[in-house]
Amino acid sequence: MAYIEPGEFVTKMVDAGESKCHMSVRDTFIRAFMAGAILGLAAIFAITVAIKTGLPVLGAILFPVGFIMLYLMKFDLLTGVFTLVPLAWLDKRPGITVSQILRNWWWVFLGNFAGALTTAFFMSFILTYGYSIDGGAIAAKVSAIGESRTLGYQEHGLSGWLTIFIRGMLCNWMVSMGVVGAMISTSAGSKMMAMWMPIMLFFFMGFEHSIVNMFLFPFSMIMGGEFTVMDYLLWNELPTALGNLVGGFLLVGLPLYLTHVKTSPERKLA
Repeated sequence: MAYIEPGEFVTKMVDAGESKCHMSVRDTFIRAFMAGAILGLAAIFAITVAIKTGLPVLGAILFPVGFIMLYLMKFDLLTGVFTLVPLAWLDKRPGITVSQILRNWWWVFLGNFAGALTTAFFMSFILTYGYSIDGGAIAAKVSAIGESRTLGYQEHGLSGWLTIFIRGMLCNWMVSMGVVGAMISTSAGSKMMAMWMPIMLFFFMGFEHSIVNMFLFPFSMIMGGEFTVMDYLLWNELPTALGNLVGGFLLVGLPLYLTHVKTSPERKLA
């Protein structure tokens, strides 16, 4: 296993952020679409495992396979570009402006949402044989999750909104550690192990991931969850995405950049 020192892999993070801004709209959207679709499939896989085995921890242990697959294919999640792309602007890379950052985030958001929604449709269709029967235990579980993580937060007002915001921060703290962890080695096995640990942690702890939720909540609504699109947007997707942005950039990207690229002068000892 070849370990790469932080000074090297943080420079790779900046390079990755710069390359994503230069990517065409077509490639950005396709990569984001596939990432959203795969992550949605991983989420329903983990929920199915937890329901059929009665062991939620087993679902959390297996969920990272989706993240690993999409990362090895170089597909993009909004949570990852929240962390990487601003570093290219901080590093004053040529042509990287705030408008270029927002452009990248917009197309990744659209691609992730379209991919997650596609998987939600596929899974809802096969569970109900084309909506001719109910979806059974899995549909009931996901419907309950959707209601509790929208209307449940809404019941607590501002405190509920801040709770989901902080859960979003904690989520992308861990998810971005997975993104960065994949850069610490040139070995595929080592990359997978470094990604596995933080992704498993976030999923088991019930932290809020904006792209997982792009699958989970539309799927929940299709399966009969009694909440509205506006409930989902205001009481889940918006605070989750904002929390993901703050957590990924402030807790992962910025500290690594400041202490391994823009380091302070060393102390001179007498």
